[in-house]
Amino acid sequence: MINCRKILELYFEEVSQRTISSSTGHSRNTVSEVVQRAKKLGMESLSDTMTNPWLEAFLFPEKQAIEKGYFPVDWEKVHKELQKKNVTLTLLHYEYATEAGEGGKIPYAYRTFTENYGKYAKKYKLTMPILRKPGETMEVDWAGSTLEIIDRSTGEAIPAYVFTATLPYSQFSYVEAFLDMKSANWLIAHIHALEHYGGVPETLVPDNL
Repeated sequence: MINCRKILELYFEEVSQRTISSSTGHSRNTVSEVVQRAKKLGMESLSDTMTNPWLEAFLFPEKQAIEKGYFPVDWEKVHKELQKKNVTLTLLHYEYATEAGEGGKIPYAYRTFTENYGKYAKKYKLTMPILRKPGETMEVDWAGSTLEIIDRSTGEAIPAYVFTATLPYSQFSYVEAFLDMKSANWLIAHIHALEHYGGVPETLVPDNL
């Protein structure tokens, strides 16, 4: 087992990798790999909960998967797929589990899959907290994806445009479908949303309509 905690403790104390190699008995390549993986995942310090087994699983998830008989996950591919429209972790886990089953491998359960992706995604620190106040704004827009209504008499698929309204502080949302996105339905949708919430915010914030 790699002594990841000792390697990182010395690294965060600004000890050279050559000295770390001598102190821990690990090769310089091993020390370098541990350090580089920690950097990619955004690690800048250690906490008491980061035991050596925890760190090894965190830094080398593919190794843990193989050792435990699980089908390994390409987390970089998962992350890139999530950037695509209508792709969710639920969908990606289903595809992963299907591929694992076809290969006679054991897939991670959905909860473990999402937890492990969360650990991986920490290396992408691209979030910006936005402070919200209750009742201050209601964000409104037509959703990017449309639905379909099937005409029972003709079998024709008629597109339905989805209006969404969200109170960003609570993430409480109202959704309604319409046959077009004209001004009349836009206004009706707002009225229905406000009636649903039982109140009116200070500001309405539309997207680029």
